[in-house]
Amino acid sequence: MSSWAGPEDVFLSTSLASYLDKKLLVLLRDGRKLLGILRSFDQFANAVLEGACERVIVGDLYCDIPLGLYVIRGENVVLIGELDLEKEELPAHMISVSATEIRRAQKAERDATDLKGSMRKRMEFLDLD
Repeated sequence: MSSWAGPEDVFLSTSLASYLDKKLLVLLRDGRKLLGILRSFDQFANAVLEGACERVIVGDLYCDIPLGLYVIRGENVVLIGELDLEKEELPAHMISVSATEIRRAQKAERDATDLKGSMRKRMEFLDLD
């Protein structure tokens, strides 16, 4: 892979300049959602968030897990968006819980998904289609 930045890379990095010192939501390839203030970036869209936290959402529960100063590798970024500080970030029905509670909810959700998948596999012989 060459280190030359093509025109699309230059456009991406210069467009990030308008987000400097603003609160952003960053969606990563692995599905994580990070919030924080953009303090720096480079031509590869690597970014530094200050006061970063990971927002974990399971159903109507959510938790913002503090991360502090956080460096994000540009190739892991799917989406970056500015948060409107005048508006509520989450719908009113969302309930804030502790990191322990959200991890428990994540595990329960994963276990339910795994069970559903294994049940489907066991029932394939019925060919319900």
